[in-house]
Amino acid sequence: MQPKVLFYSSKKYDIDFFTKWNHEFNFNLDFLETPLNERTVELSKNYHAICIFVNDQANQKIIKALKDNQISLIALRCAGFNNIDLDAAKKYDIKIVRVPAYSPNAVAEHAVSLILTLNRKTHKAYNRVKEMNFSLDGLLGFDLNQKIIGVIGTGKIGSIFAKIMKGFGSEVIAYDMIKNYELEKNSIVRYVGLEELFRNSDIISLHCPLTKQTKYLINENSISLMKTGVMIINTGRGALIDTKAIIKGLKNKKIGYLGIDVYEQEEDLFFKDLSYEIIQDDDIARLVTFPNVLITAHQAFFTDNAMNEIAKTTLNNIYQFFIKNQIVNEVS
Repeated sequence: MQPKVLFYSSKKYDIDFFTKWNHEFNFNLDFLETPLNERTVELSKNYHAICIFVNDQANQKIIKALKDNQISLIALRCAGFNNIDLDAAKKYDIKIVRVPAYSPNAVAEHAVSLILTLNRKTHKAYNRVKEMNFSLDGLLGFDLNQKIIGVIGTGKIGSIFAKIMKGFGSEVIAYDMIKNYELEKNSIVRYVGLEELFRNSDIISLHCPLTKQTKYLINENSISLMKTGVMIINTGRGALIDTKAIIKGLKNKKIGYLGIDVYEQEEDLFFKDLSYEIIQDDDIARLVTFPNVLITAHQAFFTDNAMNEIAKTTLNNIYQFFIKNQIVNEVS
């Protein structure tokens, strides 16, 4: 049996990379630009599996509808799975597979690029020079050497990020419920408590998953513990940050810099061209007005290496399930 797979939230680059790698599998692939939601779930009829991305929603009602449509596999083309009701998937016996590590280097390097751009203001300098303005006023930065970098989450991405920052001569402190002893043994990081990390870090970078415990990890209370002028970077999940609290921290200058590649309400915004629209989200509209805020639209993963790995791994996950009767990279 050659499985029929329906892709939701597809962009041109998804079609390009998955079509290229599908020559090795010869699956029947169809691509929809529309996201998975309660209105579009009916489009999954007559398919064996669906493939979804970070902003597709798979709540209990949608999971049941997928089961009614004979869907037996949901293949995530990403690492995160907080958008899926796992209890419902277990109840209706729909298996969930993902791409656990498509390119941790890509995300870690993007976090560093946010730091460098916010610090040295290269985006502002570029625009100035285009207008023949060669002044340096307002472009003052700081050396990363000897700055204290706080890393929350030292999995694959956080570990690579820590090593890069260590290369700048920074002191790297970290918090994780499960320590990476290799990082500690090689003096890359020094593990501390979360409160100590908040109090001592000049830059805080978030690399932990979104769970009930980590939702709004950055909130009014944790911000109050931080150094005045702290830089906060988030390439993890949007809801790690309480946006209203971060806006308050920016307004009172407790937060000196904010760089985010993710946003809690991004499913209504990211991966779309809204340049001709009136944005209804007041929080994102407020954030873009701050001169010390840099927002990218969930592009940290977006490298050639990562897209090839995502396509290859996702299709292999489907192959293993339908052809080999095995489950690899399962979300349990």
